Formats: sequence, structure tokens, C-alpha cells
Amino acid sequence: MVGAVTSSVAAGIALVVGAYAVGAIPWGIVLGRWLAGVDLRGHGSGSTGTTNALRVLGPRISASVFVLDFLKGVAPVLIARSLGLGWWVAALGGVAAVAGHCWSPYIGFRGGKGMATGGGAAVAMFPWLVLVGVAMLLVVAITRYVSLASLTASVTGPAAAILAALLGLLAWEPAIATVAIAGIIVWQHRGNIARLLAGTERRFGERVTPVGK
Repeated sequence: MVGAVTSSVAAGIALVVGAYAVGAIPWGIVLGRWLAGVDLRGHGSGSTGTTNALRVLGPRISASVFVLDFLKGVAPVLIARSLGLGWWVAALGGVAAVAGHCWSPYIGFRGGKGMATGGGAAVAMFPWLVLVGVAMLLVVAITRYVSLASLTASVTGPAAAILAALLGLLAWEPAIATVAIAGIIVWQHRGNIARLLAGTERRFGERVTPVGK
């Protein structure tokens, strides 16, 4: 019995550590260098995520960055659930993946802002949150501010998860993890918040640096 518990704990720790390590892979930099010879850290906002990739590298590479970053959040949750490791492990794995994405040890603890990876983890834990993604698209379409859409999702997503937990439709572990992920995303967007308030935030579709320059 003790051996089984110890083995389960070890597996849980390994999964969370692995989630951080995989989450830390900076796909924006990897694909930018490989496909365009561009290091995102030196262009646009300096972020390694989807939005900066779109502005600097264009829609094709940006779409690939989004999918790979999204999967970084999905994978640890689904793996933990498939192995029967419990909701706490799945939740911690999702948060660890987002932390790795935002503070990657491979690039000096820099990274992206966590929206794609956080969205992947949140949707994997509570699939109904895909509706928040639809709402994000509407916010972008109306305002052309991706950051505002991300911040809106960071408020509505956790609120929906907590409500679901209160109604008994979702375990508390993923609900709490969703709140933690949202906190990371909001923190990473603090510069965007300041620019939104100042009216200087870039809008969706603006290109800031031609590829290869």
C-alpha cells in the first residue's frame, strides 16, 4: 500500500516537472529561427507567443506557434487524467506548463504571456471554457485588441469555473488551477494593461517588423 502511494506521488511529481520542462519550450523562437531566421525576442513586444509571432512572422507561423503552445497546456492534464493520477496532479501540471511557457529556463526565464498554453490547460480541465474562446474572438473582432480579449477571458474563465465548482459540475482542483493560470496571464499582461489605459496598445493585424529584417 505504502509502495503504491509512493509510486503515485513520484509519478505525480514527475508529471508536474515534465509539464514545466515541456511548457518551457519556446516554440515562437524555435519556429521563428527555423522558418524565418528571426528571433522573436528582438522584435515587436519581445514575447515568444502567438500574438507577437503574428505581428512579426505572419499568420502561417503564428498559427503553428498557437497550436504547439496550446498543446503544451492540454498534454499534462490529459496525461494525468489518463494515468489516474488525480485532479490535483492534472491541475498542477496545467499550471506548471503555463509557468514554463512564461518563464522558460531555456531562454533566461523569459517567454510568452501564457494565453495559448493557459487556454489549452483550462479547456482540457473544463471543456465548456471553449465558449470563452469564442467570446475572445468577438472581443478581438469588435475592438481589435488581442490583449483586451485575453484579459476578458482571464476574468470570465475563472468565474465560470468557480461557478461550475459551486454547482458541483467541476472539481475544485481544476477550478482553483484556472484561477492561478488567469493570475499568471494577467501578471504577464501588466504592460498591455498600462498601454490600454494610455491608449497606446497595438491593435490586431498590425505588423511591426518585416520578416527577415
